[in-house]
Amino acid sequence: MGTDGVDLVAALARVVGADWTYTDAHELRTYESDGLLQYRALPRVAVLPGSADEVRDVVRLCAEAEVPWVARGAGSGLSGGALPVADGVLIVLTRLNRILEIDLDNARVCVEPGVTNAAVTAAVGPAFFYPPDPSSQVVCSIGGNVAENSGGAHCFKYGFTTNYVTGLEVVLTDGSVVQLGGVELDAPGYDLLGAFVGSEGTLGVATKIWLRVIPAPEAVRTLVAFFDSTHAAGEAVSEIVRAGVVPGAIEMMDAVTIGAAEQMAHAGYPVGRGAALLVELDGAAEECEALFDEVVAVCERCGSDDVRVSRDEAERALFWKTRKAAFPAMGRVSPNYFVQDGVIPRTRLPEVLTRIDALADEYGLTVANVFHAGDGNLHPLVCYDGRVEGEASRAEELAGAILDVCLDAGGSITGEHGVGVDKRKHMTKMFADADLDAFQRLRCAFDPAGLANPGKVMPTPRLCGEVPGPYRQHPMEAAGLAERF
Repeated sequence: MGTDGVDLVAALARVVGADWTYTDAHELRTYESDGLLQYRALPRVAVLPGSADEVRDVVRLCAEAEVPWVARGAGSGLSGGALPVADGVLIVLTRLNRILEIDLDNARVCVEPGVTNAAVTAAVGPAFFYPPDPSSQVVCSIGGNVAENSGGAHCFKYGFTTNYVTGLEVVLTDGSVVQLGGVELDAPGYDLLGAFVGSEGTLGVATKIWLRVIPAPEAVRTLVAFFDSTHAAGEAVSEIVRAGVVPGAIEMMDAVTIGAAEQMAHAGYPVGRGAALLVELDGAAEECEALFDEVVAVCERCGSDDVRVSRDEAERALFWKTRKAAFPAMGRVSPNYFVQDGVIPRTRLPEVLTRIDALADEYGLTVANVFHAGDGNLHPLVCYDGRVEGEASRAEELAGAILDVCLDAGGSITGEHGVGVDKRKHMTKMFADADLDAFQRLRCAFDPAGLANPGKVMPTPRLCGEVPGPYRQHPMEAAGLAERF
């Protein structure tokens, strides 16, 4: 922050209070990375505003001082999207955690960005629920969900965050406050709301979020089927969808993931089986019952000799506990792991999983696969030991090669975790220069000074007003953003 940095820190402290202004290194270590631990950086200062007005004043001070800033929620993201800017300002939104309004007559709820995903469903239940449900839903915040357009296990049937955000109050990068959208989904005008959801904190800060919630289904039926291979389980997924069944969720875990999750959840899963397929149907009771029998038949026809149907809500919760334990449980089998987030056409699952296994053998590393099978959103976990020289780099290279496989299959580099820092180098594989220039023009329309979450999403740092040109991958150090392990 230069010689004016001390003055800016003092000004920020006057806005949020000295107790909510952190400058000591031991305090800032809490915020040095998000859930993707491969990248780390310390901001010059972290501030925790307690209201939307304080957020506005903080952003305005940053604009006046021309200092970059990053907005952060719970920090559970997995793409480096909440990585601080070295010597910049980190705006931590966890204190903005109030549910402001619940209007079930209109199936709407208004929340601040620090409200957790799970808290929304808890607030509107049991008659209603909020469908997007990332595995981290008990800790991840709605503001971060909006930034990354988060998904979850039930998005195959119900859609992503963008399908449920009806309006936003946004602090723009000059400190002005605007409202995008409204309480209804079909508000007239340009879809700036749609542009903001998934923009990864590069267009401003959402301080108030209107969400749509939906009635809870009449009935829910859940099963887990075990197969000898992910290939057979993948065939079952395609057969279920081809039969016209639209489950609320279809989740798959491979043998490595089953072994790790069982150690944590103790659900009695058979360790050593090639794949577990969790299928959940919801809706009208009679329809659920009829379709459920069909799903069981498909699983058995595709090779499952062990189909377990939840007998009650407690067993259903245990099935889901096992699936949602997959990421944290991986620490029991590997000192470190690198999470990827590629997307493929559902029908290519068996082929792509076979190619991932071959890549793992080629690199001499273990890859655990756990994913939203219904919409082809893969989460390969590349396991490695960071204490072994060169292994972290090899794991990152393997993770990139897996994304190449996804693209070759007609997929995408991300389904719900976002681009952030980790995947920006892959953007040129999906988009032509003209496309990236269009993205940049939109970004500059919201943030002409380039202060909001710089260095994220776009494949190379660019300033607004620069002449468009070829995008080249720049090393992380060139952007001065992060200290690598």
